[in-house]
Amino acid sequence: MPAEILETTPRRALVTGAAGGLGREVAIQLAARRCAVAIADVNAEGAAETARLVREKGAEAETIIGDFTREGAPEAAVEKVVVQWGGIDILVNNAGYGVIEPFLDATYKSWTRTLALNVTALAMACKAAGRVMREQRSGRIINITSPGSRMALPDYTAYTASKAGVDSITRAAAVALAPYGVLVNSLAPGMMDTEMQRSTEADLARANGRNDLQAFLDERTRRIPLGRRAEISEVAEAVVWLCLDAPKYMTAERLNMSGGLDKD
Repeated sequence: MPAEILETTPRRALVTGAAGGLGREVAIQLAARRCAVAIADVNAEGAAETARLVREKGAEAETIIGDFTREGAPEAAVEKVVVQWGGIDILVNNAGYGVIEPFLDATYKSWTRTLALNVTALAMACKAAGRVMREQRSGRIINITSPGSRMALPDYTAYTASKAGVDSITRAAAVALAPYGVLVNSLAPGMMDTEMQRSTEADLARANGRNDLQAFLDERTRRIPLGRRAEISEVAEAVVWLCLDAPKYMTAERLNMSGGLDKD
């Protein structure tokens, strides 16, 4: 489209796992930047609340309720965005799953569930959006990874392995789509105050025989060079920067936002 049309047309975004936490904040901040936002999640009530908050910013919102681990679900979500708004300009793969489980006691069910959502569903969403963006010759995909993808965490191996997969998919998709002007990057946030983070750390404390949860949390926080946990809003700001403002020559990159915990 001509530049003058692009400047006045709301950018069309799909954010997965947007019923709460980081995904919700990303959706709200994108709405504040004049983006139409599709909110994908299994939590219908949470997704509806995110949609309400998006509309409060004066932006269009759609909800897509379903389990992305089901075959065809990621592609159907992308198709719904394309049908609704005529294309897709932004995909934020934020949905994630993980459980604390000692490596030697790992179950097939939890391992496959983790990889199904964090790796397979993400890859299929990248593929579906990437095909549309290839024809548009524009678009940005941001995958949420983790500092854990580079760490040996025997109580969290399925999750860290899945995030290493996210890193690999990001690089491969970036190279595949680069000839068409489509940018694919990832962001690795550190410890945040989200429902998933709280649940994970409570389970981790129990697995390590730590009865004083607050003392355990404080100990983990002290490991962060900046000495505090990330605010969800500031992590979302970085995601939105990748969506809208990052240089057009930046692709296949991993942006670390862990307060100095991940130093590569």
